[in-house]
Amino acid sequence: MERMDVKAAKKLLRKKIWLKLEKKGVAKFPLPCFGRIPNFVGSGNAAAKVRLLDEWQNAKVVFVNPDYAQRKVRECALLDGKILVMASSRLKHGFIVISPKDVKGAESFASTIKGAFKYGRTIDVDDIPRPDLVVEGAVAVDLRGNRLGKGHGYGDLEISILKRIFGSIPVVTTVHDTQIVEAVPSEEKDEKIGLIVTPTRIIRISPYFL
Repeated sequence: MERMDVKAAKKLLRKKIWLKLEKKGVAKFPLPCFGRIPNFVGSGNAAAKVRLLDEWQNAKVVFVNPDYAQRKVRECALLDGKILVMASSRLKHGFIVISPKDVKGAESFASTIKGAFKYGRTIDVDDIPRPDLVVEGAVAVDLRGNRLGKGHGYGDLEISILKRIFGSIPVVTTVHDTQIVEAVPSEEKDEKIGLIVTPTRIIRISPYFL
């Protein structure tokens, strides 16, 4: 598939997923979900399933994207005593590190963007502590580990920065089951994921595809 064809196919798939989520009533605040990493019904249940992963339980530092759909994952990280690293929106302010000891009793608010800036500290890329696990949002994913973001490339950039500095790190995404599709159009620059967690399932991508 030619590059422009891939980009067009990605755009069509995003629109299809956003429409489906809203039509089925799966999309949650903030609405409309168009142009976003969509928050979804059961995102809290998906976050609870992430906590069951060995990779999560063994992690001391967790990197999580700043979108609302993964807010509960960020809260769980702080509740579980993990250092939370967040990318600021569109990386305008670099990265934010939040220590769980600084947010006792305020983990829910600290997991929001506003709370992260209040309780955390902004850092440059060179000062990021090594994450043991990366959690990214998605508009759509497939069972080969291909991930489709909202179209600005920041999720791929975050993963590629961490890989460049630290090498291989497990990457998981939390999505609704509706967001799992047969095939996500992909380009060579697109970063893959190793785990998909939904409100009902934990799916490990076969190493054959990574």
